[in-house]
Amino acid sequence: MDTIVFLVFRRMRAPLLSLILVYAVAMAGLALIPAQDAAGAPATMSLFHAFYFVSYMSTTIGFGELPNTFTDAQRLWVSGCVFATVAVWIYAIGTLIALLQDPTFQRAIREHRFRARVRGLCTPFYLVCGYGQTGSALVRGLTDRHLRAVVVDIDPERINLLQLENQREYVPALCADARSPAHLEAAGLRHPLCQGVVALTNVNETNLKIAIAAKLMHPEVTVICRADSHAVEANMASFGTDHIYDPFDTFALYMATAIQAPCLTLLFDWLSGFGGERLKEPLFPPSEGRWVVCGYGRFGKAMYKHLKEQGLEVQVIEALPHKTGIPEEGVVQGRGTEAVTLEQAGIRRAVGLVAGTDHDADNLSIVMTARMLNRGLFVIARENQHHNHALFDRVGAHAIMHPSLIVANRIGIRLVNPLLSDFATLARLEDEPWACELVSRVLALVEERAPHVWEVALEPGRAFAVCDAIARGESPTLEVLLRDPQARDERLPVIPLLLARDGARWLLPGLDTELEVGDRLLCCGREWVSRRMGWTLQNLHAFDYVCGREGWREGPVWRMLAPLLRRARGC
Repeated sequence: MDTIVFLVFRRMRAPLLSLILVYAVAMAGLALIPAQDAAGAPATMSLFHAFYFVSYMSTTIGFGELPNTFTDAQRLWVSGCVFATVAVWIYAIGTLIALLQDPTFQRAIREHRFRARVRGLCTPFYLVCGYGQTGSALVRGLTDRHLRAVVVDIDPERINLLQLENQREYVPALCADARSPAHLEAAGLRHPLCQGVVALTNVNETNLKIAIAAKLMHPEVTVICRADSHAVEANMASFGTDHIYDPFDTFALYMATAIQAPCLTLLFDWLSGFGGERLKEPLFPPSEGRWVVCGYGRFGKAMYKHLKEQGLEVQVIEALPHKTGIPEEGVVQGRGTEAVTLEQAGIRRAVGLVAGTDHDADNLSIVMTARMLNRGLFVIARENQHHNHALFDRVGAHAIMHPSLIVANRIGIRLVNPLLSDFATLARLEDEPWACELVSRVLALVEERAPHVWEVALEPGRAFAVCDAIARGESPTLEVLLRDPQARDERLPVIPLLLARDGARWLLPGLDTELEVGDRLLCCGREWVSRRMGWTLQNLHAFDYVCGREGWREGPVWRMLAPLLRRARGC
């Protein structure tokens, strides 16, 4: 607000001074020029009457002469003052209109409104720096789950795009450089409800500066960054950045897991998807044979490393090996779009292909040419621009790597269901039969739609009934929590995936596990189950009912209706 007032007074200083000067001269002239009263006797005009007359004279309304009829000298003076005041008013109004159209003033107005909206947030939110493909996907995922976000981006076109999008929750946005601590503070970095800062710009150095500023200005806040360089990633980790995501290493690890444990990969895909979507089909990348990697940049190197760790034979094709480096097996120089280059790399006897250059047109051409030479290839294609997604769907790739969507998905999981990341870490330590059995259980639970995954926190504000029972000395088990509060003899279609307690984590906790205040439980099932379970957690009568007591019929109305309900169930 101080900036707006400063701009107004700085730009309007000359017009205001001109108005004051013209008004003062006009009033002084009317007060000094001899006048006459109604009887024709000499008189003078008071300053009050002069001010009143000049006030409406300058707007040319013309209420008349007061307090008495003017003399010719007064009328001559007034004639000149009319032109002077009208000219000054035109000058002032023109300056004011120019000020309202000034980009700096409009920016100050927008920033003032943005600060007011951020200060007015009364629910937890996340500060997202960068609204490119990754940021837009993350914000959309957060708002779809009714979480709040605040966006800062330096590109005005992206901010305008955000304002045009139909988000489920209103997203305050500021067009500014997120590297500036002042802009981060304006976006709510110091706000008590700020849950985390997510740096998702396409410049590593910018993300690094955002992470440093966030840790210095608000050390307790969670900081999540995207990094496309191992050097920048190490730098971020050195000062305590909480989570760092490299899309290329993340996808390469995902494909390595798919080669080694396809059921475990399928389980992660189902659990990390949006509830209600159709279940994804499993991937079965070949675990033996020759792979051809086209492009030895950041993505190509990550895929090369993880494929070699699986004991596979890998041949690299690179157009500029003197810049990217040469692997120990050597390199076939070229872009991979030509049949000759692919044949030199042994594409006809290969089992897998990675089209991982920085250009979507080259990647599409590589896939089409390679499939003409070898129809049995398992194809992984890198999609750099999301608007080309329809083309990659039609080219026949088995797996598509989009860096922005991968990072957005991983960060979304971390923010929405933090325990799911812990579950994924522990599940990787289990064998493939364990994952296949769990996949079968999930499939039987949800049929053809992706499961709904949610967290249950045993806290007084979120599980009042359970915490109250524990405080009374009871020891409710997990089996009680999974009973249907409408029919306690039936079990809810839900699978408890993980139990977190005092820093410890247990996969697939048993039904006889006793619950404690502070426990956090990760569950998967159908969406309506989470609402039914919430009833048991919060409602005392529903909790008594699932525990075997008749607490839900303690009121006089229920006692009167109970016999009727028993007879209806008997029928």
